[in-house]
Amino acid sequence: MRRFIIYISIAIACASCRPCPPELQAGDLLFQAGSGSDMTEAIDCATRSDNNLTFTHVGIFTPDRGTDCVLEATSEGGVKITPMQEFLDRAARIDGQPAVVAMRLRDTTGTAQALERARERLGLPYDYSFRPDNGKLYCSELVWECYRRPDGSPRFPARPMNFRAPDGSMPAFWTELFERLGEQIPEGVPGTNPNDMARDPQLDEVGRWL
Repeated sequence: MRRFIIYISIAIACASCRPCPPELQAGDLLFQAGSGSDMTEAIDCATRSDNNLTFTHVGIFTPDRGTDCVLEATSEGGVKITPMQEFLDRAARIDGQPAVVAMRLRDTTGTAQALERARERLGLPYDYSFRPDNGKLYCSELVWECYRRPDGSPRFPARPMNFRAPDGSMPAFWTELFERLGEQIPEGVPGTNPNDMARDPQLDEVGRWL
């Protein structure tokens, strides 16, 4: 009996250490550390910072017919709505928990309009070219295009993109991808990435699953 009580006490203590899912609002941004595909590893290599956690994907939290979902642009299905649990399951794991962090704009003015714009883009293909204004979208490009200030300008800045590894070399993934596309690697072309976006001072963290 004493061992049983000790076991239950340990189980309760462990459960209490697990992070509680954050209370989300429609339009919150969910930043995800990828689970190790060739593309997420290439993005990680090109955009990693001094932080231990490097984000390789971002989606927009949106309840859909009573279900928690994420509106996102993925290489598997373009711009689509994904059930929240599927989004979490796809993330890398840290101590068994999904490496996902929720952030919210300090000024949420226009968030409803941003969600409308995102929904209007459902079905657009994924932008493997990583170029602006081509009728395709990659994950942070979807956010960049939809979140606007009252004057219509983007809330998040576009910066010259880097595809190189920290040592200056070009990863084989990018070389092979753009050879297949018959395009030049858009090194230096203005664009966005989840890791830079997550560090934007306009955003506050509202919770994390890890």
